[in-house]
Amino acid sequence: MIPDSFIEELKNRCDIESIVSPYTNLKRTGRNLKGLCPFHSEKTPSFVVYPENGSFFCFGCGAGGDIVTFVRMAEHLEYTEAIRFLAQKTGMPMPEDAENDQTAKLKVRILELNREAARFFHATLISPKGAKGLQYLRSRGLSDKTIRRFGLGYAPEEWDALKKHLLAKGFTEYEMLEAAVIRKSEKGRSYDQFRDRVMFPIIDLRGGVIGFGGRIMGDGRPKYLNSADTPVFKKSRGLFAMNLAKATKQPRLMLCEGYMDAISVHQAGFDNAVATLGTALTAEQARLIAQYTQEVVICYDSDEAGQKATARANQLFEQTGVKVRVLSIPDAKDPDEYIKKFGAARFNKLVEESSNSTEYAIEKIRRKFPPDTDDGRVGFLKEFCILMSRIPNRVEADYYLGKTASELNVSREAMTSQVDSLRRRSQKKEQKKFDSDLKIYGQDVPAARQDLQRSANMRYALAEDKLIAALLKNPDYGRKLSEKIKPEQFATDFNKGIYSILLERINSGRSLDMISLSSELSIEQMNRISYLLATASQSNPSLEQAQQYADIILEKQRQRTNEQVGSMNEQQLREYIEQLAAGKK
Repeated sequence: MIPDSFIEELKNRCDIESIVSPYTNLKRTGRNLKGLCPFHSEKTPSFVVYPENGSFFCFGCGAGGDIVTFVRMAEHLEYTEAIRFLAQKTGMPMPEDAENDQTAKLKVRILELNREAARFFHATLISPKGAKGLQYLRSRGLSDKTIRRFGLGYAPEEWDALKKHLLAKGFTEYEMLEAAVIRKSEKGRSYDQFRDRVMFPIIDLRGGVIGFGGRIMGDGRPKYLNSADTPVFKKSRGLFAMNLAKATKQPRLMLCEGYMDAISVHQAGFDNAVATLGTALTAEQARLIAQYTQEVVICYDSDEAGQKATARANQLFEQTGVKVRVLSIPDAKDPDEYIKKFGAARFNKLVEESSNSTEYAIEKIRRKFPPDTDDGRVGFLKEFCILMSRIPNRVEADYYLGKTASELNVSREAMTSQVDSLRRRSQKKEQKKFDSDLKIYGQDVPAARQDLQRSANMRYALAEDKLIAALLKNPDYGRKLSEKIKPEQFATDFNKGIYSILLERINSGRSLDMISLSSELSIEQMNRISYLLATASQSNPSLEQAQQYADIILEKQRQRTNEQVGSMNEQQLREYIEQLAAGKK
């Protein structure tokens, strides 16, 4: 367990604004800071940072907590890893006891194992065993310098070559299974996950090898095989070559569809290319890119699948505020092929002349509905107006409405009216969904969605919320409140857990600071108390009011069902009636 004294010192050295700022653009509003939430897609800022108590809360998705909770959610780390992350930023050495955390130790071992596996694959590639892998990479135009820079390798055809190598290096079979570099058969025999494949190490932003992608050399399937999710790797969160591209001096990043495209673009002199890890772009990857650039060029394949992936990526980037340009690749199926055919200079010209996402989308509609016939013009205008209604920047939409009205000789006013109608319809639909999702607490703030226990005991749950908020603001109420009401008397298990931990810390003389609480509370519990503090920021209930909240909760204890009342004897019934009478006074 990490000592409270260490946490207190870490709190003093960490400024929540400086930690959060790289993830979202914060603007000061009075004593607090506000910005777009880094944990869900939104266009209107609902994410608030409270420097006074070192907390944050999003009124859109309900995410909240302290600086440690933020790092855990943003970097996908366990508690001890988040503390280590913050300690490294402030130059504080971790206390020895914290190093014994089993999960953290396993992750460290997996990273060491992956690095050794990457060395093995690379050494095999440049040995006689890797001849066909090396020949393949050179046939794709990669230089030895590029191969070394990306640490490319080859997994031999043998069933257990890597396994034997790692065992000799002191790694256990359990660690290999956790790292997903070996698998077990139905008969319980373990074997290498990657065989007869060119290997692409996936490296995170801190320089750790977190996983691998492998391309089969023969005709087997799948053509590309990626590491399964492990304690250090989630393919929906990372980006290939982001460890290199993050340091680019270029004003934008280029998003490619695969490993080879990104590597070819780098070799051609562009150090700002990244690629997804065998999946379509995810919201998490889009937000990661948004942390490093305000503009991205989508360089996907020119086939139908690439076009669909481009449309999806464009929607995700629009939600993050990143400006999107789309590369049209003539006479080639992907950036790799184009560079080989026409060279780096022509590719650079292509990038510089790439259209913005709106122009790309309009051109796509134009190809679908050529407006040189009446039917084509009607189809084009219908799709065009839908596109314009989805553009958040009204000035941009107005520009394209005017330009298209002039080109097609149609009424600009009629088009504008149609776009406005579509916007209103969309806003009503979104608001209806928003209201439906956020019917919690009797307010439009999510904190415990689909909590049936809470819904069935709303009056008492609200009183529990207010009691917890009062205790968080006034730990000195702890002794009186613990005499008044016990955790087991709470109506909801979720709040019961929070109240129990708060009382335990108070009774043992420990702090209720947010950063201290995050060591014992789950992320969901931190979300809840952040909501309670955020919504109670302008009030501070007295001890008498807190005790009144306790009285409301205790009413639940006095309730009996009709069946229970019917089974009471005369004495029990008399006592029950007296309790009800006392509760009304």
